[in-house]
Amino acid sequence: MEEIIEIVIIEDDHRIADIHRRFIDRIDGFQVVGSAATGMEAKDWISALQPNLILLDVYLPDMLGTELLSYIHEESPESDIIFITAAAEVPIVKQAFRSGVFDYVVKPATFDRFKESLLSYKEKTQLLKSTESLEEASIQMLWNQQKSSLEADKVPTPKGIDPKTMEKVLFHLQDQSLGITAEKFGVLSGLSRSSSRRYLEFLVSDNKATAELIYGTIGRPERRYFPKLREQNEQNS
Repeated sequence: MEEIIEIVIIEDDHRIADIHRRFIDRIDGFQVVGSAATGMEAKDWISALQPNLILLDVYLPDMLGTELLSYIHEESPESDIIFITAAAEVPIVKQAFRSGVFDYVVKPATFDRFKESLLSYKEKTQLLKSTESLEEASIQMLWNQQKSSLEADKVPTPKGIDPKTMEKVLFHLQDQSLGITAEKFGVLSGLSRSSSRRYLEFLVSDNKATAELIYGTIGRPERRYFPKLREQNEQNS
């Protein structure tokens, strides 16, 4: 069973807090466990619930959201933070960056931007929980370096290939050094078997992945897909 990511919303505008709650209800794997409209209320929720993720506004009635950062790090060090705010002042953005805030979403947040932020958080936290050691490509992905690399080498995508889904497929493929079938990859990534095969074959054609037929002792051979990094490592060894 998928582990649910528990969220506390810290937002003084009840209408916006309700919109964010309804956004979260539309995204699998997340659940709102608390909501605060002031900094003092937020401290109570954070201390009591120790949530996985905190959605934090900057302009609160009794303090700035940035003033909560040190409290969160001390009282709930396992909680991660996403800023959702209209604040764009450089000192605030700089403080968020230096404090390890996962993402900075500028209001008004569209559902697509909101969903992108939460799913990115989910993918990266799952990656960190899934293994004790990461390959270089996965480490780069955690700091958003892989996306820049993809954009630099981007080629026109055919009909039925969504660029963001393709990035997700490539992200999950990076740690499959022993190869993976389209069926198993579908389970890993949440895509259907046919969609997994379509995206994996596109990555092979785009020279970002390789594929081999693996013959077992019993049954039909299976087609496994490998990250391109594997081929590069073999050439360097």
